Amino acid sequence: MNNQYNTRAIMASLLICGFVGMFSETALNIAITNLMEEFQISAATAQWLTTGYLLTLGIIMPISGLLLQMFTTRQMFMGSLISFIVGTLIGALALNFEMLMFARVLQAAGMALLLPLLFNTVLVIYPPQKRGVAMGFVGLVIMFAPAIGPTISGLLIEYLTWHYIFWLSLPFLIIGLLIGLKYLENVTDVTKARIDLLSVALSTIGFGGVVFGFSKAGEGVEGWSSMVVVTSIIVGLVALVLFILRQNLMHDPMMNLNVFKYPMYVTGLLLVLSCMIFVMSSMIILPMFLQTGAGLSVFIAGLMLLPGSALNGILGPLVGRLFDKFGPKWLVIPGLILVAVVLWFFTTLSPASSVVFIVALHTALMVGICMIWMPAQTNGLNQLPPELYPHGTAVLNSLQQVAGAIGIAVAISILTNGKEKYLHGSSDPTKLTEIASATTAGTQSVFWFMLIIALLGLILGFFIRRVVNHEERYSAH
Repeated sequence: MNNQYNTRAIMASLLICGFVGMFSETALNIAITNLMEEFQISAATAQWLTTGYLLTLGIIMPISGLLLQMFTTRQMFMGSLISFIVGTLIGALALNFEMLMFARVLQAAGMALLLPLLFNTVLVIYPPQKRGVAMGFVGLVIMFAPAIGPTISGLLIEYLTWHYIFWLSLPFLIIGLLIGLKYLENVTDVTKARIDLLSVALSTIGFGGVVFGFSKAGEGVEGWSSMVVVTSIIVGLVALVLFILRQNLMHDPMMNLNVFKYPMYVTGLLLVLSCMIFVMSSMIILPMFLQTGAGLSVFIAGLMLLPGSALNGILGPLVGRLFDKFGPKWLVIPGLILVAVVLWFFTTLSPASSVVFIVALHTALMVGICMIWMPAQTNGLNQLPPELYPHGTAVLNSLQQVAGAIGIAVAISILTNGKEKYLHGSSDPTKLTEIASATTAGTQSVFWFMLIIALLGLILGFFIRRVVNHEERYSAH
């Protein structure tokens, strides 16, 4: 199977574009304060640059399985990159908040088409016994790019302006597009899938409502008690229930939920979602703790998280090789134990904790996540028959966005409650040392919450076993 595709060139073009996409997801986060001053907008409005991005992903990704069947690989690739390049160019030239917001939505739309295409292409062009390494490279992109985003943009903002975050991305996207146009072939069969408008509407309201509700809750002032938050989460959940019922009744569903009949897929999915919660929660809570609790600058806080994220990315391909050789169990269980131990240490954080201690813990956390994420995900997808690949990746990518939004929202609300509870009992709640201690108390509570998830994940990890893939079964007969 491998001979007919130029797998290296295909992967290079998809990975370059994927890297820029994931980089864009977090690169603007550090610029939020500058943007608030420049455009005279509130924090809640500025937050939309991230919320809107996540929301677009949450709406388009569920229909990606359908789109992958309706359009050829090259058409999907072209569509995603044109959307991305136009969005990035508008972002680079943005004169006001509305223009920048529009740019973010176009970027996210490109990313929402590109990620499922990337996963699906790997499943088609690599035989099962070589998928681990390929997925390891995908993992490198998905983990390392968002982690390096804040550090690079911190440098760009320090010496240039935030516009350069977009200017820096443009040439890479164009290179990725050119390589793809030359080497990317149509690797999937196009079926004339019928669009069920009701399914599209329910999925949009469902995933969109849940992601929006949790993102709004994470923004803070009223949090969970806000009418908007409660309403959008309830409406989203009702729409999702109706969406699931609708898919089960359809002969040709938009998102085929038969993927949930495969136990290793479900196990892998749950483990990937817990990893997503660990990553998103720690990526938002640690910088807050480092700045408010430990009094460090934004740039230093960004730099401190870099070693762990870089190592996580670099180890991806190696973990992939080990997975191809030994299967998932010997990676996932030690990974979960490592994560649980690290999270337990994180519950002891204080303003007096040394920088080295925090960097070492974060690095160990990211190594543990790397050992769980890729093997659990690849093993799960390997259990699916080829006709369910687009649906398996659509479910995985959609739920990851939801888990990310939930992770951030829950982490921020636990942090805020912990802080308020501490300051409530404080004799001088405005004193800086007291605020630092309050932030510490809130941060510790977040890590207890993550530790509980890790322990549940560990129980689940004992049930994981290597999958004999469908394709291998056929070749064995």
